[in-house]
Amino acid sequence: MSIEMLAVIPARYQSQRFPGKPLVKIGNRTMVQRVYEAAKSCSAFSRVIVATESEKIAECVRGFGGEVALTSDQHKTGTDRIAEVAARHPEYAVVVNVQGDQPFVKAHMLSQLVEPYLSESVLPDMTTLACPLDLANDLDNPNVAKVICDRYNNALYFSRSLIPYFRQPPAAAPTAAPTVPVYHHLGLYAFRADFLATYTSLEATPLEQCESLEQLRVLEHGYRIRVCQTETAIIEINTPEDLTHAQTLIAEGKL
Repeated sequence: MSIEMLAVIPARYQSQRFPGKPLVKIGNRTMVQRVYEAAKSCSAFSRVIVATESEKIAECVRGFGGEVALTSDQHKTGTDRIAEVAARHPEYAVVVNVQGDQPFVKAHMLSQLVEPYLSESVLPDMTTLACPLDLANDLDNPNVAKVICDRYNNALYFSRSLIPYFRQPPAAAPTAAPTVPVYHHLGLYAFRADFLATYTSLEATPLEQCESLEQLRVLEHGYRIRVCQTETAIIEINTPEDLTHAQTLIAEGKL
């Protein structure tokens, strides 16, 4: 099946925790350039666009030869920003959110994210990506988002808290695939284009607001999120401290 896919990279200049984050240098390239080049290297995508409210970011993207779309500065979430761009391009059946704070994402991970759209006759509403959870270190780590799944790889719940509660210590080895379907959630998403428009029209929900995890809105309104698997987690850049850590790993040749 041939499916036209649009990848959109939301890149917001006025980040609360890290203003100007897309323009920071990681090695010899800005973060937004690293993400753009990773998305361009995924053969599943027909087109890649950076979506931003900032002319500074737009100028940077044009400077390295990327495609950029200026969007409203009133969007509350990256999904809303992506939906604005997607609405301008109705020719694409699938829209992919390649998070702008994941400069080390790999093409094969993006291919895993969208695989159901390429192999199944009924296109999922939405997919996301997860990997094995380090049960020894991250099960109750609030900096690691978790997802638990049903028997058909659909998400049941997302949380930064400990889910599920183990009455007995986990039997799996610390870095092995868990014996229960709890995984380390990676914030990459793909949407059937018509569902993306539906999603952004849904009102915010109590669990979404409680956990501050936007994807819970989908589950609370009764829709499904397919959870696709990849092998390992990737470093995200959310704070200046994350950037320092990444720069150190690059200097040591570990990234």
